Amino acid sequence: MNFVQEHNQVLYVWSGALSTGIEQEVNQLKTVPNVRVNVENADRVQLADYEQSQFDVILANVPTGNSQLVCHLLKLVKPKGKVVFKDDSANTDAARSNLLLSGFINITSIEGNVYVGEKPNYEVGSATKLSFAANKAKVAAVWKLDVDEEDDQIDADELLDDEDKIKPTAESLRVCGTTGKRKACKDCSCGLAEELEAETKGSASQSTAIKSSCGSCYLGDAFRCATCPYLGMPAFKPGEKIQLSDTQMQADV
Repeated sequence: MNFVQEHNQVLYVWSGALSTGIEQEVNQLKTVPNVRVNVENADRVQLADYEQSQFDVILANVPTGNSQLVCHLLKLVKPKGKVVFKDDSANTDAARSNLLLSGFINITSIEGNVYVGEKPNYEVGSATKLSFAANKAKVAAVWKLDVDEEDDQIDADELLDDEDKIKPTAESLRVCGTTGKRKACKDCSCGLAEELEAETKGSASQSTAIKSSCGSCYLGDAFRCATCPYLGMPAFKPGEKIQLSDTQMQADV
């Protein structure tokens, strides 16, 4: 009775067997001035020809766990209208969870078994455009670069010097197998140390002879280290000059 005011349209939903207590509650509702009361059984309320958002208040003696019926009552009540559930089968936490999942807000409990849920201030199924999607032109303008043609602009061709445009050679790209960089390791035996030293002195790296650090390269692969430039080549006489072919340092296809 505390939720019913003058000129309200009320739906009273009952379940189970019809009793004199239900009749007394309905008669008490009708004592409120200019109140229209509709009485419906819980099993038939979904079959009745009620309009969406027709009632100001719904008084329902139904369990909050009946999600299908609870969602239907949400559609029948007006925006910001209230549905009062009398549920003896659920505790407070379970009832609140059921009503929240059905779409109710501002849920409160009274006297332990009475739960009140409010419908949000919009219709079920309503939609609206988000602010950032309302004006695509305005959003696009944020990322537009406003350039004055009279302003001095950087010439892209001037960003690179002549040295930057020189294509690197294969020798300049060769790195040490141990360090993974163009820096010779401590016990370099692949010739990179000599090559880097020659580059420092300004001489051509191709004219620098490869010198073995272990002195066993000429004996064959069994005596050569993992980074030896003579791997895969036959043994040769000590001091003999070995010329590496163009395909020697290329990976097999």
